[in-house]
Amino acid sequence: MGIIQEQGLKVEAEMKKLEEMGGSVSGRFKNLRNSAFTRFPMLFVLLTSFGLVATFYGFEKVIDQIPYFTENPHMILVTGVSILLFTGALYKKLS
Repeated sequence: MGIIQEQGLKVEAEMKKLEEMGGSVSGRFKNLRNSAFTRFPMLFVLLTSFGLVATFYGFEKVIDQIPYFTENPHMILVTGVSILLFTGALYKKLS
C-alpha cells in the first residue's frame, strides 16, 4: 500500500504544478489582452461597432430574401417580439 500512496502523492503534486502553470499562462494572456485594449481603445471600439453593424445588416439582407416577410413587413415585428418574449421567459426560467 505504501507504493500506491507514494505514487498518488506524486500524481497530486504534478497536477498541482500543472494547475499553477495554467493559472500563470492565463494571467499573462489576460494582461496582454488588457494592455492591447488600453493601448488601442479606439481600434477596439471601431472593430466592435463594425461587427455589430455588419451583423444587423446581414440580418436585414437575410430577412429581405424571405418572401413572406417582404409581403408582410408587420410580421417581422410580431416575430421579433415573439422571439424576445420567448428568450426572456427562457432566461427567467433558467436563472
